[in-house]
Amino acid sequence: MARILITSALPYINGIKHLGNLVGSQLPADLYARYMRARGHEVMFICATDEHGTPAELAAAKAGQPVADYCAEMHGVQAGLARGFRLSFDHFGRSSSARNHALTQHLAQRLGEAGLIEVVAEKQVYSLADGRFLPDRYIEGTCPNCGYDRARGDQCENCTKQLDPTDLIDPRSAISGSTDLEVRETRHLYLRQKSLRGAISAWIDSQADWPILTTSIAKKWLNDGEGLQDRGITRDLDWGVPAQFEGAPWQGMEGKVFYVWFDAPIEYISATAEWADVHGLGEEAWRRWWRTDEGAADVRYVQFMGKDNVPFHTLSFPATLMGSDEPWKLVDYVKSFNYLNYDGGQFSTSQGRGVFMDQALSILPADYWRWWLLSHAPESGDSEFTWENFQASVNKDLADVLGNFVSRITKFCRAKFGEAVPAGGAWGPREEALLTDLSARVAAYAAHMEAIEVRKAAAELRAIWAAGNEYLQSAAPWAAFKDDPEQAAATTRLAINLIPFYAALSAPFIPDAAGEMLAAMRAEGAGWPGDVRATLSALPPGHGFTVPEVLFRKIADEERAEWQARFAGRR
Repeated sequence: MARILITSALPYINGIKHLGNLVGSQLPADLYARYMRARGHEVMFICATDEHGTPAELAAAKAGQPVADYCAEMHGVQAGLARGFRLSFDHFGRSSSARNHALTQHLAQRLGEAGLIEVVAEKQVYSLADGRFLPDRYIEGTCPNCGYDRARGDQCENCTKQLDPTDLIDPRSAISGSTDLEVRETRHLYLRQKSLRGAISAWIDSQADWPILTTSIAKKWLNDGEGLQDRGITRDLDWGVPAQFEGAPWQGMEGKVFYVWFDAPIEYISATAEWADVHGLGEEAWRRWWRTDEGAADVRYVQFMGKDNVPFHTLSFPATLMGSDEPWKLVDYVKSFNYLNYDGGQFSTSQGRGVFMDQALSILPADYWRWWLLSHAPESGDSEFTWENFQASVNKDLADVLGNFVSRITKFCRAKFGEAVPAGGAWGPREEALLTDLSARVAAYAAHMEAIEVRKAAAELRAIWAAGNEYLQSAAPWAAFKDDPEQAAATTRLAINLIPFYAALSAPFIPDAAGEMLAAMRAEGAGWPGDVRATLSALPPGHGFTVPEVLFRKIADEERAEWQARFAGRR
């Protein structure tokens, strides 16, 4: 049994996330966590809300709430939506926690004492209208790289280029919209990443199995232009981890907080400590996941994130941990994703364009969305959500292939043999062929899941469902029942046993439907099918079952058209 540490990128606290955010980190991380648990491994699956920085302050001001109250409320909302989508976090923490404040300051102190943080006088944008320095995300303008007109002062979300506020063309205050800005001198802390470039580069080069997307982004930041640069890690904000604290090896940072991208990844560690606190466990309970001198050397650590987060997780966060000269666990595998676009464009909160997590759950249960998003995960390139594709996938994959199989065989068995697995007959060449096919497919499915090849795993799972339908159609127990009831019984018995088999395999993708299938078959304890032959005989003759309710209903054309219009956004 292995120990698997899984983290997904922290969702910002400023509002409800859209489906693209969900499939870019949390949902595939949940898929992997569920699979690894099903295979008997010890899993720690951690996430949290990212609560510091400009987005939190701006959103709180817009809502007319103190920022602490706003963040507490939105944490509850996001935690509820995570439960709604059946995200199986071991702990869903908060980057504003006391644990994260303490650990962030501890690591900053270690870096400062090692000479890896320095005080730098720099030029920063000051808004005369707002009467304050503007942190990077309080400034918007046109990206000098791609021309996107709503680029932020830290990064262009369109082309992902890292920026400084002074790089922007036609900058404006994100608070007031004022262009009455001037550049003034101020002092900030900088993480001397450049001095760690050699160590980081060697570490990245040693990760031979990382996805191409992850490695290419990391190396681009390391090698393009002037290469890895020192990075400011403080901002002029009221809400965040104070940069001036007892024991800090610097002075004059009063009124400044650590940059959100410095403290947010540290929350992965802090949230694990929060988990231990919640469960009344000691320090060793979380340290065995994160300290290589206390057991974490045997942990496999896997991160999930969208491609825009890759630079911070492959460069800045490792620089923090390496530079501390403490035995922290570094990530072993970074699974990154491209973007999910929406129906010919982009998701947009301001324009009301696209489907957001709360809206999705108000329309259909979580499994419908989980299946489509994971089976269309943007791995090799950007993906696009369209209502036509969503309808077709639900109707064909879930309703026609899986749902129809379960309904068809349970209703037939009830009509001809009663609500119990029938006795009689024996396996023949057709059944042996199915067994051979399924054994090979389960092995392929497991290999894709181990490799975190999400779309390939979904395709293999669908093929496993389809194999049962093809077998049932070929064996036709409804026709055989008239002339050879023994053979009809054998076919039915095998087909009934396919239901808990399918449930166990499908649970990482569609956990609610899998639970319904197991409950109907009275097989709640069924686990991963290690031996396919034994699994397909696990429910013996006489084992009772019930005919489940419709697992998946079809989406009508009228519904699809109505939803497409509703979420098209304001033109």
